[in-house]
Amino acid sequence: QVQLVESGGGLAQAGGSLRLSCAASGRSFSRYAMAWFRQAPGKEREIVAAINWSGGATFYADSVKGRFTISRDNAKNTVYLQMNSLKPEDTAVYYCAAAVGYGLKITYSQDDYWGQGTQVTVSS
Repeated sequence: QVQLVESGGGLAQAGGSLRLSCAASGRSFSRYAMAWFRQAPGKEREIVAAINWSGGATFYADSVKGRFTISRDNAKNTVYLQMNSLKPEDTAVYYCAAAVGYGLKITYSQDDYWGQGTQVTVSS
């Protein structure tokens, strides 16, 4: 079992940057595929980016390609989301998710592991 704690959210201006972190407790962090999701008010939760166990494979939603970068440090049990060129439409609660498996995983269920979320607000 793994517990996830996100940090790094906050207020940014359009065009600015934020870096989110997701720290995982427990052992064998490297056996988990990881992802970042977000949910804006009145909208469904959507995947933002995903990464496989080694960091060698990644996925990005079209809306963030070229602006966001997902990475992980297995030695620190942490996954990151570097967000550059932020837009007001990036405003949402961002969630970290983990699922057992070495491959790239872009669909996660309630049976997988989720963090509590961190708010990102981008002002115009």
